[in-house]
Amino acid sequence: MSKDKIYLFDTTLRDGAQTEGVDFSIEDKKKIALALANLGLDYIECGWPGANPIDTEFFNSKINLKQSKTTAFGMTKRSGRSANNDPGLASLMNANTETVCVVGKTWDFHVDLALGISKKENLENIRETTKYFVDSKKEFIFDAEHFFDGYKNNPEFALECLLSAYNSGARWIVLCDTNGGTLPNEVGEIINQVTKKIPGKNIGIHAHNDTENAVANSLSAVLAGARQIQGTINGLGERCGNANLMSVIPNLLLKETFSKQFETNFKNDNLEKLTDCSRLLDEILNRTPSKNLPYVGSSAFAHKGGLHVSAVKKDPKTYEHIDPSLVGNYRKIIISHQSGRSNIISRLEKFGIKIDEKDPKIQRILDEVKDREFSGYTYDGADASFELLVNRLLGKLPVYFKVKNFSVTVEKQDEIKTNASVVFLLDKKELKCTGSGNGPVNALDNAIRSNLKNFAQYAEFLKDIKLIDYKVRILNAGTGATTRVLIESTDNSGDSWFTIGVSANIIEASFKALMDSLEFKLFKSKASGSKS
Repeated sequence: MSKDKIYLFDTTLRDGAQTEGVDFSIEDKKKIALALANLGLDYIECGWPGANPIDTEFFNSKINLKQSKTTAFGMTKRSGRSANNDPGLASLMNANTETVCVVGKTWDFHVDLALGISKKENLENIRETTKYFVDSKKEFIFDAEHFFDGYKNNPEFALECLLSAYNSGARWIVLCDTNGGTLPNEVGEIINQVTKKIPGKNIGIHAHNDTENAVANSLSAVLAGARQIQGTINGLGERCGNANLMSVIPNLLLKETFSKQFETNFKNDNLEKLTDCSRLLDEILNRTPSKNLPYVGSSAFAHKGGLHVSAVKKDPKTYEHIDPSLVGNYRKIIISHQSGRSNIISRLEKFGIKIDEKDPKIQRILDEVKDREFSGYTYDGADASFELLVNRLLGKLPVYFKVKNFSVTVEKQDEIKTNASVVFLLDKKELKCTGSGNGPVNALDNAIRSNLKNFAQYAEFLKDIKLIDYKVRILNAGTGATTRVLIESTDNSGDSWFTIGVSANIIEASFKALMDSLEFKLFKSKASGSKS
């Protein structure tokens, strides 16, 4: 039995760029477009030529997107102008793309209020715009803005708008849930009605996520007959975002409801690039990736409860709906007070430590973790500190240095100045490090960094370490509150690691996390040390 084809359309660089706080540079757009092309998207909507200098420059750059169709976006011609004399349409034509996607009104409320024109004129604008591009041999996509709201209010007019484009030669009629307020059952019911007038092979869906249903609406549309899905990386988009293609794609390829009925041009091998593509966008935007994204989030296959971990070790299908490697992700075993022996054993295996399941050291580690969590530690997000703790308890962690004492002073004259001093014991010799900074942690970090040359055999290992994030959490109220500090560090390898410190004193908590960071760098670099 032959399968119907589903076409995938990405609008990260256009609709996604309308997200609050998002401002892509021309280089950003190129990186994202190439990543999408490497995934194998059918259409990549790269922006709105003529709307802003960056989008215009992008289309002028003639970037090669392999088999993906570079698509330019615009809107129907203005009232009172012919299609041949409309500057917006001219910009679209001059973008020299094989495909154009044009948005037009289909909700009579918008035609009356936003455009202030007659319904007849709106239909004519859609018709003329479509013919203008079709006659120029462009693949034409009509984005029916606010279609679902329009259909609910005036189905006859909304359908007339679609037919104005379709009967004029449009390849695709894309039904937009622009306000994102339509539910999956409504999407299915309405598309069933639309496909009585226009073949499903010409129907697409563009869903927004204002009810957390954008992915569900997209899949419902496919089951109802639509054959194109529009969306963005990580669901980027205005307000609550667009349909998340990082969820849509694996659902189509890995879930039998869809994989048995439909095919895509998306190669299964490319599915392994999905997580990297998701993370690339967040890296470009300089934001922390959402841990809880389905399929690609760092917590998508994270297991914390001891019962869960024990079952997963026997067969991952007990608590995982797919193999995480299929989408380029991996399983994560969380260590916490809820952990059981299975959690500990799994993490030791990850560290390359083989240990008998009945070894009493496992219980010792588990007890230590629970004791520490009682005092405020958490190893959910501090893998490096946990690895140090385990190796220390197992007698596998060398002693690199000891801290004799440290001090931090803060003074204010014309400006606030923070000074720090740390005295290390290194090969039975004292090494005093001093420095200053704009705060206690920065001062301590600078004190160590400015004296690296005196760290003898460790200097080479520590020279490229960088502190890139610092988070403080107050665990209980009052002036005697316990403070938890989490530090993220990196080096020239591109690896990053998280360390933790807890104390009633925020500076001591910070110092503990900082020392763990240095020790972990030495440990992962296999630096030699003493046993005591």
